[in-house]
Amino acid sequence: MSAGAREILESAYDRKLVDKLLQAYSEAKRNYLLGGHKLSGVEGGHFCEAAYRILESMATGAFTPIGGILDTEKVAKRLAALPAAGYPKSVRVYLPRALRVVYDIRNNRAVGHIADGIDPNLQDATLVVSVLDWVVAELIRLSGKATVDGAQQLVDDLVTRKYPSVQVFRGKPRVVRADLRAGEVVLVLLYHVGSSGTTLRNLREWLSPATGKNLKRTLGALDGKALVHCSQEHLFITRVGEKVVEDRKLLELSPAGNE
Repeated sequence: MSAGAREILESAYDRKLVDKLLQAYSEAKRNYLLGGHKLSGVEGGHFCEAAYRILESMATGAFTPIGGILDTEKVAKRLAALPAAGYPKSVRVYLPRALRVVYDIRNNRAVGHIADGIDPNLQDATLVVSVLDWVVAELIRLSGKATVDGAQQLVDDLVTRKYPSVQVFRGKPRVVRADLRAGEVVLVLLYHVGSSGTTLRNLREWLSPATGKNLKRTLGALDGKALVHCSQEHLFITRVGEKVVEDRKLLELSPAGNE
């Protein structure tokens, strides 16, 4: 979880709602990564309940109590009726409509019921987590506490924080799978830090002596395959590298096929 993103959201919106929002967000992303597509949809619904209340608060200064019955249709109509001069279209239209899609998937699709025929859970979960990313970014942008570029950086950090195969000890991440090769460990760590990347010095500190023994050679091989990008002393994972991590299921705690 990005402390910066949480701080910005909590400075602009109700702290309890932000906590509910980000808890559901993190769990939805984690379940999606691990193949729990139904659970991603369920958490998406919890996320929407917190987000609708945040929009209620933005519009009226109050919100439906947590645990109370939330009338999302009523909230959406109230938001749509807000004066354009005082409220951005995102609050009046875009956010409520985006949340409605996720909320309906949770209530009416296979995430809540037994599927008949082709299972839509993967495609639905992919849509859900994409909408959640956009909503978090938009709430950060609307807070007025971050630039558009800053908001995107914060959301990138949010997306890349919690993975089962990475455990953080006193601020230093470590890959806790002994079956991975050196190059795979490097890719997982760079995936973990996201678009901000890291320095060669940091990466060396995060690796065991055995894994980091030939680090420059390892990075050279990864760079040659366009899996990482090396800019002076700063390192980044590329989109190709991200796909390798995801396709090989390197973020899972157990080796693929041995769970």
